[in-house]
Amino acid sequence: MKQGSLLKALACAALLATLAATPAIAKDTKDAPKQEALYPNATRAEPKLDPIDKKEAESLNQGLQAAQDNDDAKAQQLLQPIADGSKSKYAQALATQALANIKYNGGDHKGGIELLKKSIDSNALPNDTYFQLQFNLAQYYAGDEQYPLALQTLQQWRAQGKKDTAEAYGLEGMIDYRMEKYPEAIAAINKAKTMTDKPNPQWDQILLASYSESGQSDQVAKLASDQLAKNPNDSTALHNASAVLLQQQKYPDAIKLLEQARSTNTLNEESDWQNLAKSYMLLAQDGTDAKGNGAKAVAVIEDGMGKGKMKKSAENYKLQGDAAIIGENEAGSIQYYQKAEPLSTDGEVGLAMARVQLQQDQFAAAKKSVTTAISKGVKHKGSAYMVLAESERGLKNKPAAVAAMKQAAQDPETASKANAWLKQAAAAK
Repeated sequence: MKQGSLLKALACAALLATLAATPAIAKDTKDAPKQEALYPNATRAEPKLDPIDKKEAESLNQGLQAAQDNDDAKAQQLLQPIADGSKSKYAQALATQALANIKYNGGDHKGGIELLKKSIDSNALPNDTYFQLQFNLAQYYAGDEQYPLALQTLQQWRAQGKKDTAEAYGLEGMIDYRMEKYPEAIAAINKAKTMTDKPNPQWDQILLASYSESGQSDQVAKLASDQLAKNPNDSTALHNASAVLLQQQKYPDAIKLLEQARSTNTLNEESDWQNLAKSYMLLAQDGTDAKGNGAKAVAVIEDGMGKGKMKKSAENYKLQGDAAIIGENEAGSIQYYQKAEPLSTDGEVGLAMARVQLQQDQFAAAKKSVTTAISKGVKHKGSAYMVLAESERGLKNKPAAVAAMKQAAQDPETASKANAWLKQAAAAK
């Protein structure tokens, strides 16, 4: 996976993880002890709260507590009548916002948004509750991928409530990222990080992806390295840092990081073991000790499988076979491909194996491998039939070779080469 795709996936996961938190349910605080106002500078005039009947107040508080405890059935039973028919707009608004939470967390995002807006628009709530719910609404919109409305609601919350928090700038940065407003996302996340001594670890994922998308590779590398320095045992930080180094083709640096984790038994993610093997392979392909680095890649995969960090899968065995080829160990590559082929769901491994067998003049084996590959399905049929044709020619079976090459001639990708081969074969009669 390319760095941009990797970091984009991490950023999406970060956004989802942040929005997955259930917004707090506002309680009936009319008779609660007076606390310091959370929004002392708000521009909204605080409304006078409607009185609530004592019996209804008991049901309301029981329902709100049930909603907080995720007892949705009990909450629905107690709160729905209040939301539908209470004479107190205040009671209706409190019940409605709790029902909004139930709907939203149950997967009905639009239903939850509709109810939360109804609660807010009633203008029956005190400022602390009103602005808390307005912030929740911004989260709701973001979770429903209504990013412009999420940003607009968040900006209204800030303008009317006259309050800034690290959490708000973190949310704004995530929304900006999803709207592809990368400079704004970077500014918002960096602002959030200055406002707290306990920054949300997900914010750096958004920041990494925003730097990457805006082409600031130096900032990506610096942030990834800083993350790893602060959290040397953090697999996500390690993954980010090594991915960035790979993208920037700094293979020795990526190897150094991953090998250090491997030596301290903190290389735990299969993808990081794969990246270590790929780093050695890429270094070899760049012309640095191809044989030695190819062998090291093979050894990494062997070690990873032996330690249970890498699955004995078609993907990993094929990677091992590819590494062996880079390391000029064709015979070894065939062994790894043979392990991969029965586990694979298509014919790509078999085709790769057939090519090596053909180079080793193992014509019968190559014919068997490529025939199986074609039957399992390959992306480039013409290429597969050309391998089959060459295998048949090696077996001195010219009619079968011609028949296979005619199949290759039907594929636009190989038509030119196949027709040239057929023309030369006809001339040689």
